Amino acid sequence: MAETLSACRACRAPDPYLFLPLGDHPPANMFVRPEDADKPQPAFALNAQACLNCGLIQVADQIPEDFFRHYLYVPSAATTMHGHFDALAERLVAEAGGGLIVDIGCNDGLLLMKCNDKGAKTLGIDPAANLAETANERGVEVHVAYFGPQTARDVLDRNGRASVIVTTNTFNHIGDLHDFMAGVDILLAEDGTFVIEVPRADKLLEYNAFDTIYQEHVSEFSLLSIQKLAEFFDMTVGDVVKMDVHAGSMRVFVKRNGAKKTEAVTTLLAEEKAAGVLSAEAYDALAGRVQDIRAELLEMLEDAKAQGLKLAGYGAPAKGNTLLNFFGIGPDLLPFLVDRSPLKQGLLSPGMKIPVRSVEAVEEESVDVLLVLAWNFLDEIRAQQEGFLSRGGRLLAPLPTPRFIGSAPAER
Repeated sequence: MAETLSACRACRAPDPYLFLPLGDHPPANMFVRPEDADKPQPAFALNAQACLNCGLIQVADQIPEDFFRHYLYVPSAATTMHGHFDALAERLVAEAGGGLIVDIGCNDGLLLMKCNDKGAKTLGIDPAANLAETANERGVEVHVAYFGPQTARDVLDRNGRASVIVTTNTFNHIGDLHDFMAGVDILLAEDGTFVIEVPRADKLLEYNAFDTIYQEHVSEFSLLSIQKLAEFFDMTVGDVVKMDVHAGSMRVFVKRNGAKKTEAVTTLLAEEKAAGVLSAEAYDALAGRVQDIRAELLEMLEDAKAQGLKLAGYGAPAKGNTLLNFFGIGPDLLPFLVDRSPLKQGLLSPGMKIPVRSVEAVEEESVDVLLVLAWNFLDEIRAQQEGFLSRGGRLLAPLPTPRFIGSAPAER
């Protein structure tokens, strides 16, 4: 499989700009069972490229076939996402006007459960059979399949056209965006709305958020890249809402051609250009900052270890594995990670093979410093770890720049 892209997967412009070769990484959600710790793990080149025509940040799609049939990330593990999806459900139900809402990449059904609570007609589509079981328990019907033209035809035959198709933090997983959009074109009603929620490429630059790049996240979108992609299918970006979730995301509303554009669309397109999403120099500067962050963070961790302080990582998100593997942070610096998701507890992190434990291990092991790998949920984690901070523990946020939160514990 190719290690770099020869054309942009959104606008199809040739030769995206390679700005940050991250080395070989295992899939970021391919956690390891302890009994398999000594077995080799597949790894693939992670070469970050930027399309200077549309601002899409992307890596070559090298994920093994059927990888998403069993998946470990669930939005329900983050308290923030419950309120976020409740507000989104309100908007989707109003947009659908009583018609069918289809959630592509519905995961554990959290969003559609919120929609069902508001009286909506819904259907989820997701390849992960293990998560579909959880969704079913929440009263959410799931069509277990990868999405594309054939799945769209199957759903159309059984359920009719969708008034709203929504995908939240799934569009960035799609290797063939044009195939996906062909499916949307088949399933979406003529007056329907396709809603895409994804992190923003301009915020990746602002927050130095290189860790959002991993093999399952093959794209980080600018609004311009979505607009240019939509044009291939005679669709238009009609509206966009900027959000703080995931350190800066956007909710994009795509309709058939003829839809009017709001001022919010014009404003964000201008902001992206000003941020440098079409500038090679902006990406070169990001690559330089990432190297500086690596040196500074390693020095902070090593100094804390030399003081005899107990270290651990908070959160075992996919993005954290990009950071751990690229920075070379293993069990020698972080003896374990803690995560609220039972699906990850008892496993080892991909690549660096750091054990993942429950959050209770922070107090059981009298940890002094927690490296916050899920730094995009820093406020939530700070509230959860109020007791840890009050006894003198410190959080270490790696991005946008490394910084301690909390007073320094006494040296041992």
